[in-house]
Amino acid sequence: MAEVRFQSVRKTFGKVAAVDDVDLEIADGEFVVLLGPSGCGKTTLLRCLAGLEKVDGGKVEIGGRNATDLPPRRRRIAMVFQSYAVFPHMKVYDNVAFGLKMQRESKATIKERVGSAASLLHIEDYLDRYPSQLSGGQRQRVAVARAIATKADVLLMDEPLSNLDALLRMEMRAELKALLQKLDATTIYVTHDQVEALSMGDRIAVMNSGRIVQVDNPLAVYDQPADIFVGGFIGTPPMNFVAAQVIANGAAPTAQLSGGTLPLGEDARPLAGKDVVLGIRAESINVQTTPGDGMIRASVVVVEPLGSHNLLTVRTGDDMLKVSTPPNLFPAPESDVWLQIAPERIRWMDAVTGAAVSDASEVTPSRVDVLTRAPDTGAAPAPS
Repeated sequence: MAEVRFQSVRKTFGKVAAVDDVDLEIADGEFVVLLGPSGCGKTTLLRCLAGLEKVDGGKVEIGGRNATDLPPRRRRIAMVFQSYAVFPHMKVYDNVAFGLKMQRESKATIKERVGSAASLLHIEDYLDRYPSQLSGGQRQRVAVARAIATKADVLLMDEPLSNLDALLRMEMRAELKALLQKLDATTIYVTHDQVEALSMGDRIAVMNSGRIVQVDNPLAVYDQPADIFVGGFIGTPPMNFVAAQVIANGAAPTAQLSGGTLPLGEDARPLAGKDVVLGIRAESINVQTTPGDGMIRASVVVVEPLGSHNLLTVRTGDDMLKVSTPPNLFPAPESDVWLQIAPERIRWMDAVTGAAVSDASEVTPSRVDVLTRAPDTGAAPAPS
């Protein structure tokens, strides 16, 4: 068994809390991605699990064992670093075999596991080469092969694809996901790349300022963000956030935006008179070139053709929105378009706390300026 559990884990550097009271459970064989911006504490949390950082509070469990104070070599983990960390003076075979030699495995076992790992990573033809004779992608394959050859209980990956170019990163992402599915290994993967997180993980743990903000499957994190930070960090482009006032004076509820009025469903009635923020994804806004009932007028600012679709920046009232259109819809800058927003695609946020709300009882009663983007705490960034 290789389940992992963090219980109230804390790690500070001076006055900065890099990991701040983190609780997280990872099941045996699960692939969990730690996702967040630079300085959010994701790499520090991974290093606490690996034993490379000593925690200042809380407990780390691996496979039901208390590993909080165990040295790295006794934690049954393997780690793939961002910088490959292959030994330049060793051939590929010896690099892959290094961990097995440290475990004092027999020569026969080493040969079998190195061959198996090399075959899985498609580097069997390079075993007699030095790292300097390999490309960056091949060196990263060597690092991954070295990790999986040890058959550790937990596989840790710290942004292993970030040094690769875009096309190779996409290819390696698919190969790595397929490989880990075959291995059925418990994997914790650190990245700031949301595409990697959404496409690879069984679950995503989104971190901000040393804390885990939301843990869920990729589609839930994308479609139902826990707060404005998650919605603004996940997605390309990020979720649009607009200050809104819900009005329900006996008639059907509507949302009053700076650029117009949007009809809502009856489920929005309890939000009437509350300070809320309307969150909507770019692809959930239907763009028309002619006006219609329930549409909001907007002016096109910028058109970005992206092949499969166009990304428009539009202005409606005081608000700037990102909207997605089909490639054949190419409005001219400064022309008018009309936006149709499906009420069921709206995600409501508390204007004070930024947290997602599902009913009026969750909205903070005090009235303050609406928060329309991820908050800036002003604190010094924590080590990532």
